[in-house]
Amino acid sequence: LFAAHLDRMLADGYTTISLYDLQAHLMQGAPLPEKPVVITFDDGYRDNYENAFPLLRARGMTATFFVVTDFIDEERPAYLTWEMVREMHAGGMSIESHGRNHASLQGRDADFLVWQALGSLETIAYELGVRPRFVSYPAGEFDQRTIDIFASADYWAGATTVQGATHSSADPFRLTRVRVRNTTTPDELSRLLALNW
Repeated sequence: LFAAHLDRMLADGYTTISLYDLQAHLMQGAPLPEKPVVITFDDGYRDNYENAFPLLRARGMTATFFVVTDFIDEERPAYLTWEMVREMHAGGMSIESHGRNHASLQGRDADFLVWQALGSLETIAYELGVRPRFVSYPAGEFDQRTIDIFASADYWAGATTVQGATHSSADPFRLTRVRVRNTTTPDELSRLLALNW
C-alpha cells in the first residue's frame, strides 16, 4: 500500500522535500518544486527501515523520521537501531526528534521539557554528527511551554497531529499533517493532498 501511495504521488506530480526545504521556503522565500510534499513517520519503528526506506530509495524520494531516542538506546526489538538510522540518514533521509521516551510534553515543568529537548537532540547529534531542528510532539500533546522550551533549544519547528496540508510562516511550531492510515487508498491520498486545508 505504501508503494502504491508513493507511486500515486509521483504520478500526480509531487516531489518530496525535507522539512529543511519547507523551513527555508517559509522563512526566507527559498523556491520549492511545483507540488512539494513532506513525508513523515513518527516513533522510529523498525519497519521504517525494513519496508519504507527501500521503497523511498528505489523511487529517489525522501522522508523525515521522528525517532524516540531512548527506545533506540534500549535496543527495543520493534524499533530502529542506530546502525539502521545512520544508514537511512546517509541515504538522504532526515532524522528528527520525537522526544526521549514518548512521554506527553503537555502540562510538564520546564526541567522535564529541557530533559526531553536536549536529551534527544544530544543523542541524535552524537549518533549522526548532525543535530535535529524539528520535533514531532509525542501523541500530538504539547502546550505553549513545550514550544518555548524547544524554541529555546534552537529547534526550528514542531509537527502536530492536527490535520492539514498547507503551511505558513505564522506558527512554525504548529505544523499540520495529513494522516495516512493503512486504510487510506491511493485515490483518497491524492484527494487529501490536493485540498487547501
